[in-house]
Amino acid sequence: MIKLHEGGIFYTGGKLHKNSHILPGEAKKNTIAYRILADHNTSDNTGKLKLKFDALASHDITYVGIIQTARASGLREFPLPYVLTNCHNSLCAVGGTINEDDHVYGLTAAKRYGGIYVPAHLAVIHAYMRETMAGCGKMLLGSDSHTRYGALGTLAIGEGGPELVKQLLGRTYDLDMPEVIAVYLKGNVPHGVGPQDVALAIIGAVFKNGYVKNRVMEFVGEGIAALPAEFRNGIDVMTTETTCLSSVWETDGVIRDYLAKHGRGEDYCALKPKNTAYYDGCVEVDLSAIEPMIALPYHPSNVYTIRELKENARDILEPIGFGSKVTSRGIETDQGVIAGCAGGTYDNLCAAAAILRGRSTGSGNFALSAYPASQPINTALIRNGMAADLLSSGVTLRTAFCGPCFGAGDVPANGALSVRHSTRNFPNREGSRPSSGQSAGVALMDARSIAATAANGGLLTSAAELDIQYDIPEYVYDDSSYRGRVYRGFGRPDPHTEVRYGPNITDWPVMPALADNLLLNVASVLHDPVTTTDELIPSGETSSYRSNPLKLAEFTLSRVDPGYVGRAKKAAEMTQDRLPRPIKDAVAAVHRDGQTAMGSLIYAVKPGDGSAREQAASCQRVLGGLANIASEYATKRYRSNLINWGMLPFLLEGKPQFETGDYIYIPEVRFALVLKRDIINAFVIRKTGETIKIKLRLGPLTDEEREIMLAGCLINHYSAGLKKSGQ
Repeated sequence: MIKLHEGGIFYTGGKLHKNSHILPGEAKKNTIAYRILADHNTSDNTGKLKLKFDALASHDITYVGIIQTARASGLREFPLPYVLTNCHNSLCAVGGTINEDDHVYGLTAAKRYGGIYVPAHLAVIHAYMRETMAGCGKMLLGSDSHTRYGALGTLAIGEGGPELVKQLLGRTYDLDMPEVIAVYLKGNVPHGVGPQDVALAIIGAVFKNGYVKNRVMEFVGEGIAALPAEFRNGIDVMTTETTCLSSVWETDGVIRDYLAKHGRGEDYCALKPKNTAYYDGCVEVDLSAIEPMIALPYHPSNVYTIRELKENARDILEPIGFGSKVTSRGIETDQGVIAGCAGGTYDNLCAAAAILRGRSTGSGNFALSAYPASQPINTALIRNGMAADLLSSGVTLRTAFCGPCFGAGDVPANGALSVRHSTRNFPNREGSRPSSGQSAGVALMDARSIAATAANGGLLTSAAELDIQYDIPEYVYDDSSYRGRVYRGFGRPDPHTEVRYGPNITDWPVMPALADNLLLNVASVLHDPVTTTDELIPSGETSSYRSNPLKLAEFTLSRVDPGYVGRAKKAAEMTQDRLPRPIKDAVAAVHRDGQTAMGSLIYAVKPGDGSAREQAASCQRVLGGLANIASEYATKRYRSNLINWGMLPFLLEGKPQFETGDYIYIPEVRFALVLKRDIINAFVIRKTGETIKIKLRLGPLTDEEREIMLAGCLINHYSAGLKKSGQ
C-alpha cells in the first residue's frame, strides 16, 4: 500500500516519471513548497532562506516563556498576528493557582502587545488555526510540534519558542532550502478506513529510515479529490510524526468550500505543482489498499494492520508487555479516547456517533471519552443530534482540551491499554509513572475503529468489520463563541496594560557567554536508539511549571536517568581547584590559554524526537548544561532549541569513548566558532585521569546561530544588540 521511490522523480499532469527534458534544478522551482518558501524569503538567495511568517501560534505551556524571552529582548508590540490559545493547562487542576495565573498573564500580554487570546475550553490550538488563520499560500509558525495546516494550502512549521521570539522581534527563520518529497495519493479509501489509518501507514513506512526527515512533504495525485477537507487535515497533522519539516497539499474545490464555510473565501487559491515539477523522492500511497491500522506502544511508527495484530496477537503483544490483553475472546482494551487536533474533528466524531448509535459502550472496565476540538464543532454536534448519540451510548463528551495527548487527562489505570485517536504514544506520555510502579500503554487508532471497539465492549475491533452507513450531516460552522469570547487585539497594542505575573512566573536566570575553553562533566549517557523530548523533559505532571525555569529543571531526564539533575548541579558548582587530582592533572596537560568554564553535557544517540518544547534544551541550560553530543539529532527543532539556549550541538562519529562521570575538555571552542570551524578537537578525561583525543563536529550553522552561542543564549544576543543601539 506504500511504495518509496529511490532517488528523485518528476511529476507532470498528474503522472510520475523518472526522466524529463527539464533539469531537476529548474523543475524543483515548480513545486508548491518552493513557491511558498520563495514568496516568504527576505534574502536574495533562495538557497539560504530567511523567512518571515504570516502568523504565529502558541498554547498555554509555551506562550509565557516565549513572551518572557521576547520582553527581555526588547519586545514593543507583536508585529504579526500571534494567537495565544489555552488548551493544555485549561483544566487548572494542578499546582493551585498556577495554570489560571498563566492564562491571566496571556490575556494581559495580548492586550499590551496586540495579540489574539483564545480562552480555555474554546478550541485546541490547531483547530482554531485551521478555522480562522490558515489559508492557501500562507506560512504559519507555532510553538507546538503539530503545527501543520498543509491540507489548507498553508506551509506551517512547529518549532521551539525562541524561533517565535525571533519573529516577534522582526528577525527571520533561517534555513537552507529544504528538499521536497512528493506524497502521491491514488485510489479511494475503503469502507471503515479513516485519516488516522492513512497517516499511520505513511508513518510506519518512512519514520525509521528517515525518508522525509527535515524535508517538506507535498501531497499530490488524483487520490486527493475524493478526500473531505477534515480527512485531509487528519492525515496532515500526523506528518509531524514522520520528522518532516512541514507539509503542503494541492488545493481544490473541497478546500475552497471549507474556507468559504469558515467565512474566509478570500484565503483560497488553487495550488498545484507547475508544469513539470521535480521531487527529491516520492511516497506513493495506494489509498484503496489501506486497512484499519494500529500503532502499538511506544511509538506512532510501531504500526500493524488491526487484522494482522488480531491474527498474531500473542506473538506481537507478549514482547511489549501486553500479552495479558489476549484472551479467548480476543484483545481486550481498557480505555478509548478520541481527542485533540487529530481526533476531535467534526467528521471523526460524527463517524463515531454513527457507529455507536443505538449501541452501548457497556458497563465493564472499558470507557470512551470524546473531545470536540473546538466550540464550533461541539455546537454543531449538539444541534444535529450527534452529541446525543454519543452521550446515549455511554461516551463522555468533554470540552476542547489537549490533555489526553500529553498526560494531563484520561490517564489510564496501571497495566491498562488505551486506544486513542490522538497524535503520540511515547512511553509514559499518557501520564503513568514507572518509577512509582505505575505503567500503562497507548495504542493509536482511528476514531472509527475506536468506536467499533467501544461498541464491542472494549474488544479490539476494526471499523471495516462493521456494516455502517456514515450518514454525516453537513457541517454548519457557527463561530458565535469565538466572536463573543476571543480577544482580538492585533494591531491595537495598549502599552498602558500591565502584564500580570502569578507567583510561579519567573524570569530566566542569567546565562554567561561562551568561554574560551570548556570542561564539561558527562552527566548522562543515553544509549537508546531514539531519545524523545518527553524523556528529556516529561510532559503531563511538569506542565504547571513551564513558566518557572528553576522548578521545571528539577524534572530533567527524570524518566530515563533520575540521577542526572544531581550530577548536573554538582558539575555546575564544581571549580577547577576542587577537581579530583587525576582530573586536575589531566586538564593541566592539555590546557589552553583563556577562560575555562565548567558545566555538564549529555550524550544521546538520536535526541529530540517529538515535541517542539524548548524546555528539553533550556532545562539542561538552567542546570549548567553547555552542550549535547549525539550521533544525529532527531529533528531540526531540537537542534535549534539547543543553539538558541547557548548549547553546542556536537556530533560524534562512532560510539562514545566516555561514560557518565567522565569529563570532556574542549579547548579554544570560542575561537573555533569565531573562525567557523566545523571540526573541533577535544579530550575525553576519564575518572582515572586517562586522556583520549576525539573529534567533535558542529554541523552547519548560520552566522546568527554562531553569534547566539557566543553570546550564551538568544536573550543575551538580543540584549547586546539593544545596548549597542542605546535602547
